[in-house]
Amino acid sequence: MSRYLYFVLTLLFLTLWSSCRKDFEFSPSTGNLGFSKDTVYLDTVFTNIGSSTYNLKVYNNSDNDISIPSVRLALGEASNYRLSIDGMAGKAFNNVELLAKDSLYIFVETTIDYNNFLNPNGEYLYTDQLEFDAGSNLQKVELVTLVKDAVFIYPNRDNTTKVVETLTLDIGGEQVETELQGRELLPVELTMTNTKPYVIYGFATVPNGETLTIEAGARLHFHKNSGLIINDGASLHINGGLSTNQEALENEVILEGDRLEPNFSDRPGQWGTIWFLDGSTDNNINHTTIKNALVGILCDGNANDSTDKLTITNSQIYNSSNFGLLGRNSSIKGENVIINNAGLSSFAGTLGGKYNFTHCTIANYWSNGFRQFPSVLLNNFVLDENDNAIITDLTEANFNNCIIYGNDNPEILLDEIEDDAVDFNFKFTNCLIRFEDNNNNFTGPNYDLNDINHYEGNIFNEDPNFKDPDLNMLIIGVESAAINKGLPLFATQVPTDILNVKRTTSPDLGAYQHIIFPEED
Repeated sequence: MSRYLYFVLTLLFLTLWSSCRKDFEFSPSTGNLGFSKDTVYLDTVFTNIGSSTYNLKVYNNSDNDISIPSVRLALGEASNYRLSIDGMAGKAFNNVELLAKDSLYIFVETTIDYNNFLNPNGEYLYTDQLEFDAGSNLQKVELVTLVKDAVFIYPNRDNTTKVVETLTLDIGGEQVETELQGRELLPVELTMTNTKPYVIYGFATVPNGETLTIEAGARLHFHKNSGLIINDGASLHINGGLSTNQEALENEVILEGDRLEPNFSDRPGQWGTIWFLDGSTDNNINHTTIKNALVGILCDGNANDSTDKLTITNSQIYNSSNFGLLGRNSSIKGENVIINNAGLSSFAGTLGGKYNFTHCTIANYWSNGFRQFPSVLLNNFVLDENDNAIITDLTEANFNNCIIYGNDNPEILLDEIEDDAVDFNFKFTNCLIRFEDNNNNFTGPNYDLNDINHYEGNIFNEDPNFKDPDLNMLIIGVESAAINKGLPLFATQVPTDILNVKRTTSPDLGAYQHIIFPEED
């Protein structure tokens, strides 16, 4: 009983003491705030596209609880920046309280209309300041954003019902209504230049009988769930050129997402794909980088055409959340192609088809989760909705003077449903391949590495000595097992590497001739 009485009296004392205690006393700040940075760079945004949210941390390093009389944007309500403090949005805040030795976050966003700040070079540096207090106690933090002008391609919208146009596609001769938002490109949009970047919402489609030409140095940025569709009877010509500056890539054509902030630069799955429908023809891609898509390139049909449906040269496909390059009963020719970092396979030739790759580097160092498939997948079937297999010919799949490697093992999968009436033809010649089957999981004639009808002159499981495959740097160094191992017959077909270095005398495997890596400090 006495213990209970003691507890009650103690609780009563604390209650009375707290009711008599004054609230925290906050003294006005004296201009001695600390900041996590003196300038908040909101990086680069396109006109009228909202930025990511950035933060500034404000510190009270004193032993006193303080009240900051005002936190505001210098441009006031006219500012294109937006603030959030303690969950409250606005452009000016009064009497912001901050406990001793504590800190608070200020979140900053922006959306800017470039047309309000025209600049002949297509860019505008927009600035403002965060101001804390006033007079002799005034402290400032700079806010800086680079705004780029762009050509925007949107699907049409019905302003009365707010319904966005969806696409009807010709798939296998059948008109299929889809839920894909987008529209056909207009005649004036069928040539894309390097004058301004292009920002595409929804799927931009190339009409039947037309050709989309993308000139050297062009930049295409795709919003989420967006991409290019090359219709039946249409063509895509991407005419990138060799760049003298391998950082600026001034002549390369680059296709990527529309978020320009650094933390989006290598994030997979930001946009859809480049989709070549069955019946599209005469497609050529040269000196192009395709990055951060769901599927870099999806190529359907035309397996038996006399000319290849797609020819891709001197190009790179990176950071695809599913496949880098997916052919479905199609015909693809690749030279000096680099594919890396795909959530499934870097290259997949499915439902048969015809594929020829010479001096290509097909690798997969995916590190964003479990990867189900190897770098290279070949099969000759697809399952219908009732799980019945539709089987077609793999007419040919040739890999010559290539590197096929990755962070899994093995890095090739030959998934054949055997049928005497169907061909399954493939050959790896003078390639460096990661394939080590220690548990004998891969058996049968397709995996007889001594069968010269399928494997000839290859090197297995030796180090390609990539510079940094995790960062998509797949140039090889002086310790590479690929040096001087290329067959001259194929080197003469592709006489220079992706950087225009001659390779005919001593050809290395893959898309690059080797270099000496500079020593890092």
